Amino acid sequence: MTNTKILFQSLLLFFFCVVNTNAQEVLTLENAVKIALENNYEIKIATNNLSIEKTNVAIGNAGMLPTVTATVIDNNSVQNSSQTRQDGTETELDNAKNNSLTYGVGLDWTIFDGMRMFARLDQLKELQKLGEAQLKLTVITRISDVNAAYYNLVQQQQQLTALDTTIVISNQRLALAQNRFTIGKASKLEVLNAQVDLNTDQVALLRQKELYTNSKILLNQLLARDVTTEFKVIDQLEVDALLQLPELIALAEKQNPQLEAQIINKRIAELELKQIKAARYPTVRVNTAYNFSESQSSLGFVAQAQSRGFNYGFNASLNIFDGLAQNRSEKIAKIQIENSKLNINQQNLALNSQLASSYQTYLTNLELIALEEKNESIAKQNLNITLDKFRIGTITTLEFRTAQLNYVNAKVRYSNAQFQGKLSEIALRELAGNLNF
Repeated sequence: MTNTKILFQSLLLFFFCVVNTNAQEVLTLENAVKIALENNYEIKIATNNLSIEKTNVAIGNAGMLPTVTATVIDNNSVQNSSQTRQDGTETELDNAKNNSLTYGVGLDWTIFDGMRMFARLDQLKELQKLGEAQLKLTVITRISDVNAAYYNLVQQQQQLTALDTTIVISNQRLALAQNRFTIGKASKLEVLNAQVDLNTDQVALLRQKELYTNSKILLNQLLARDVTTEFKVIDQLEVDALLQLPELIALAEKQNPQLEAQIINKRIAELELKQIKAARYPTVRVNTAYNFSESQSSLGFVAQAQSRGFNYGFNASLNIFDGLAQNRSEKIAKIQIENSKLNINQQNLALNSQLASSYQTYLTNLELIALEEKNESIAKQNLNITLDKFRIGTITTLEFRTAQLNYVNAKVRYSNAQFQGKLSEIALRELAGNLNF
């Protein structure tokens, strides 16, 4: 009766754990990615930076529009003055007041600067594209982190299930040992050993629960939501076994954000050279203004004067000699373009190297998944046979414990192999720039 009660309590506890888990929100990977795209702070910052780059793409920022300025100048003075005219007469006045007022609107417009303004506008557009590439890189990196954290939770959840199973088996073993001890077919030592092994399994389960909870906190942090939010993840972990290296390399050349950024940096450097070369051409500016001027003087030939009207004109300037600074600037800009080409080649080489290395890891993990799946099946069969023999007392408790641990370890290794395979798949998709989000 006591043994039956222990077994019933164990199964009841397991049942309540399952019910409690099912009552939690099931968070799919798609929903996790959606939440991250909406909430993640790094993605928000990168989005704001892109908005700044978009705002900067304006013809006014490139210098194509005129500047219009309104001015008001008011000068006043109070002075003690004396004047001696050519005929020798003198005039003196204390506290003589003088004031002048000038106000108006002026326009200044650069109509030619060696095409520098057009190169600047193109450069601003390329900077916007660079911001888009940086946003894409941030999004892919963060979504890769979410994928890894999510499937880590799937793995942790699978290992919890494996440890829950071994707890049930250990409870069965303890119940059998107590029954055998009661009827005199086993010693007290067998019961104590069964109890110690059960306690060991419970410790492992508690450690695994701690790791599972901490992993949930990490995922909640990546999703930028309350870290105590409760949820559960799916039970299965599937690895895409159809990835091909040539296809991944072709995709990476087209859409890897880091390579894309290096290509854009080369265009920016080329446009910078165009702007520098523009200094070899003349700069032509036109200006016009409408001004009103009024002045009053307490002493002098003119007591009051007023004027109003337009003025207009243009100015042109050409750099003839600047101490060879123009040549130095152009040489430096050309070296920057050469560096940008080298950066592209370096990024290509690094990308192909990472893809080749990650793909080899991916293939190895696929083989390990198949091998560990077979091992789990064999360990399960071995445990079932061992459990039957243990019930009838034809094997020792040590042999039973060995079979039990082999089964649990096989399940854990299979789960780890699946997780590592998924990580290698995620890494390949991240490098290729086609991680779905």
